[in-house]
Amino acid sequence: MASKGLGNVVELQRPWQGVGPFIFGSHHVDAYPAAAKGTLGPPAADLKGRNIGMDMRNASGTGWNMYHGEKIPGFPAHPHTGFETVSIVGSGTVDHADSLGAGARYGKGDVQWVTTGRGVVHSEMFPLLRDDAPNPFEMYQLWLNLPAAKKKVPAEFTMQWDEKIPIVRRETGQGCASVRVIAGSFDGVDPLPPPKNSYAADKEGDVAIWLIEMEPRSAIKLPAMNTDKTERMLYVHKGGAASIDGQTVTDGNGFKQTKNDRLTITNGPKHTTILVLQGVPINEPYVQRGPFVTNSEQELNQAFAEYQRTQFGGWPWDSDQPVYPRDEPRFAIHGKGQQKEYPTDK
Repeated sequence: MASKGLGNVVELQRPWQGVGPFIFGSHHVDAYPAAAKGTLGPPAADLKGRNIGMDMRNASGTGWNMYHGEKIPGFPAHPHTGFETVSIVGSGTVDHADSLGAGARYGKGDVQWVTTGRGVVHSEMFPLLRDDAPNPFEMYQLWLNLPAAKKKVPAEFTMQWDEKIPIVRRETGQGCASVRVIAGSFDGVDPLPPPKNSYAADKEGDVAIWLIEMEPRSAIKLPAMNTDKTERMLYVHKGGAASIDGQTVTDGNGFKQTKNDRLTITNGPKHTTILVLQGVPINEPYVQRGPFVTNSEQELNQAFAEYQRTQFGGWPWDSDQPVYPRDEPRFAIHGKGQQKEYPTDK
């Protein structure tokens, strides 16, 4: 297929560069071992020689990281303000706790969407629930900016449970392409709602998050973007190569769409995963320092001062890296005293 000139192939960076309102994206893949008996973490022998508290980038060569966790992998209590996080789990388990007294356990196929607004402290730990088999883990985390008018809204999160996320399938004679519709309508199939103050809740933002799994030789057409201001990036990974608008895009590269039209993707001989992010840029100045995103240096300093003064509500948990019991099913509780939500609404 000849190219229509709808975009260009780009080299993906680490972390992945953002597009439109997205600040960046990260893709965590860890081949965790079986947990030590009676624990939710790796055997003590596997922790020797690691830079515990800063074990990043697989420096040990084992194929997994502890990140900032001490005995259990993950990210202990840390602050966020002024943006949103979208966590998409491919395998494994995440235990969430925050300064609002909210918490959740979610896993394969589930998506947690957090609008941090004026500030929240949360932890994201990755307990190893199996002690008789390996615990493979995969998670995407996307950071999405908030406009100035929403940077001081109350923090909140929503859960998109695997069983309820809409999936669009396109069959060809040789294979199937399936799209998990996390944000943004896909050919008339609408996603589950994001947090009410999310930038994605504003239709003018034209935000889309689609995770596409392509069997060998399958094909799919993406809808056209809804505005000429929208930007779109396709992140190709976990596979061989796909033809996007007639251009070959290999594993580890992306395709930045620059002209608005339907976009054709045809996969090669291997299974390929493609993450699609799109949205209208917010077009406001912003300043980022770690997990603080504001519109100016002055506001950034104010945000740090607010965190030092209030800890964004304090930390109601006994540990800065709490996890739930091994047999706890997936759940979400959206604040102190609220009823637990389960995927099956039991």
